Amino acid sequence: MPKTSKLKKKVTKVKNKSIKKPKTKLVSKTKEINKGPLKISKNYLPKDTEKYMCEKHKVFFRLKLQEWKKELVKANNEALYNGSMDDNSISADIVDQASSYTDKNVEMKAINRQIKLISEIDKALMRIKDDTYGYCLDTAEPIGLKRLMARPVAKYTIAAQEKHEKNEKVYADE
Repeated sequence: MPKTSKLKKKVTKVKNKSIKKPKTKLVSKTKEINKGPLKISKNYLPKDTEKYMCEKHKVFFRLKLQEWKKELVKANNEALYNGSMDDNSISADIVDQASSYTDKNVEMKAINRQIKLISEIDKALMRIKDDTYGYCLDTAEPIGLKRLMARPVAKYTIAAQEKHEKNEKVYADE
């Protein structure tokens, strides 16, 4: 029994010791006042003289991508709605049926391409959010404003894109 009493004494001694915590002040690293989203004019175009991928550039490309996505979704919805209305598959003429089938097949391929493009737009919007938009996914070099203006969903610099396309061609030939 004496052993347990010694253990109890040690435990109570440890419990009674007070642990001093260092005093810390919470200091905010950013003292910026949240002004809300940056607004740009409708005729604004990014310039090479501005810092690459500054807030204005990000807002410009985000708006451009969102507008493009909206147009694609609208076009897809209209194509699907109008495509379902025009149905010659019940026609008695076999040539009309074949023509209708071919037209629908071409239309569905176009819609599928646009759906893939919408997915690429969503990925580009996510890259804007995480501050990687405008930089090559392979080399981390700036893609360039001219390339992004021409192809806002670009993920690679021209050199890296050419390398990817050569690799795709090599694997397609095998």
